[in-house]
Amino acid sequence: MMATDIPQLDATFAALSDGTRRAIVARLADGETSLSELAEPFDMSLTAVSKHLRVLSDAGLVDIEKRGRTRHCRLRGAPIKEAVDWLSKYEAFWIDRFDSLARHLAKENEK
Repeated sequence: MMATDIPQLDATFAALSDGTRRAIVARLADGETSLSELAEPFDMSLTAVSKHLRVLSDAGLVDIEKRGRTRHCRLRGAPIKEAVDWLSKYEAFWIDRFDSLARHLAKENEK
């Protein structure tokens, strides 16, 4: 990942730092939907859901397209893939740490 990718990565993680926005992303992973359908399960106003969508859109995670009177929302996967790629670099580190901890605990149990 190049230094120029860092602003996108920062925007992705910032947008995903909120539970409601993560729930919206999870819902959009099932496919495109209208804003009103997307907002149905949330215990908040349509305006509040729209504000969350704006954050996701500004981060490049969601596309919002107006068709007639209806706004349709769809997930953009590229920024999430970039975040997954970045996180996967640390997978070996954590696996090594957990293996080390398991070895340590096994030794402690033998005593």
